[in-house]
Amino acid sequence: MPNETILLLGVNHKNTPLEVREKLALSSGYEEPLRALEKIDGLREYYLLSTCNRVEILVSVDDGEDVEKNLAEFLFGDALTPDQYEKHLYCYRNEEAVHHLFMVAASLDSMIVGESQILGQLKEAYRWASEKKCTGPILNKLLHKSFSVAKRVRSETRIGSSAVSISYAAIELARKIFGSLDKKRVLLIGAGEMAELAAEHLVGNGAKEVVVANRTLAKALDLAKRFDGRAVGLTEIVEQLEYVDIIVSSTGAPGIILHKEEVKPLMRKRRNNPLFFIDIAVPRDLDPALNELDNVYLYDIDDLINVVELNKEERDKEAVKASRIVDEAALKFKDWLAGLTITPTIVALRAKGNQISQLELERTLPRLKNLTSKEQKSVEMMASAIVSKLLHDPVIYLKNESCKDKPEVKVDILRSVFALEKKQ
Repeated sequence: MPNETILLLGVNHKNTPLEVREKLALSSGYEEPLRALEKIDGLREYYLLSTCNRVEILVSVDDGEDVEKNLAEFLFGDALTPDQYEKHLYCYRNEEAVHHLFMVAASLDSMIVGESQILGQLKEAYRWASEKKCTGPILNKLLHKSFSVAKRVRSETRIGSSAVSISYAAIELARKIFGSLDKKRVLLIGAGEMAELAAEHLVGNGAKEVVVANRTLAKALDLAKRFDGRAVGLTEIVEQLEYVDIIVSSTGAPGIILHKEEVKPLMRKRRNNPLFFIDIAVPRDLDPALNELDNVYLYDIDDLINVVELNKEERDKEAVKASRIVDEAALKFKDWLAGLTITPTIVALRAKGNQISQLELERTLPRLKNLTSKEQKSVEMMASAIVSKLLHDPVIYLKNESCKDKPEVKVDILRSVFALEKKQ
């Protein structure tokens, strides 16, 4: 098997604004993009992750395959030209790719360090990739290892205890607008996990009524029932705005579902009572121009970064411990990868040594007719010991630390020196 390169390309909240990220978000799910990735030449294994804050492609390719350009074009499509997306795109290879994935899984690369949702998102993306048989031995091992790293970080540090969720951060913003959330009416647009978390925080902080609008009315009813609320269809959103105070939108719609022109006439009916919108969808659900209306406040997911600074000092302290766990796991995975490269050569080296030893014994022992069976056994053991001692230094040469950076170079040298057949 040829040597392989692990490659990770992506964009995230740190280096790519929301208006760019939302053009890349996979609002239609994973099935279609995974099918499209399959058509890119040179990929042995591939995996795709899309969340509110990042879109990343993880692949395994044969050494020497140049697929970065094609992967970048797949990622950005017609949204940006290469000159435009170059400043946003990051690309990691091998050890750096492994380390980055572990950082993501451990929630050390999240907008809110320590948040718990990212692990579930990684597992969901992996479920799709594995069911479609997009992943193989390398990425399966790598992704499962990322899950165990995240589990270790959760159990060995307190990084999660100081974290605040995206939904919680949104509620803190609402407090700044209204002071108290007592008796405030809430409209949730979308009935997914983010909407449910938002509802829990709002009701826990005194919200009076929860209305849930969703494309599937049955889901809206299920969520509304949890909070003794009401369910409505997506077509009823505008009329509900007259009666609510806080709107949290988190649908998977591919574009804007509520525009400034639809909200403007309602403000007179509301007597200009404040209307607070929180858009935690990617792509965005709500028209950014809503912020131009008096007494209308709109925040999107990137605006939550200021609230995230809450408990930052405590999280940073725990992040140091978590980073050590990630570093250690990344080094171990690097050793495992190196082992995949050198192990077949060590096996071939020992096999050749044993074969030579056996051939020479078969040629020599019949000539030594006066040997007892015990003496013959001693000769065989001596031949085996000579082979082991001769091969000891070459094997150590393969296994030592300097080999782990470029194991294939030393493998090629030894295969040439000992005339081992070329590694396939």
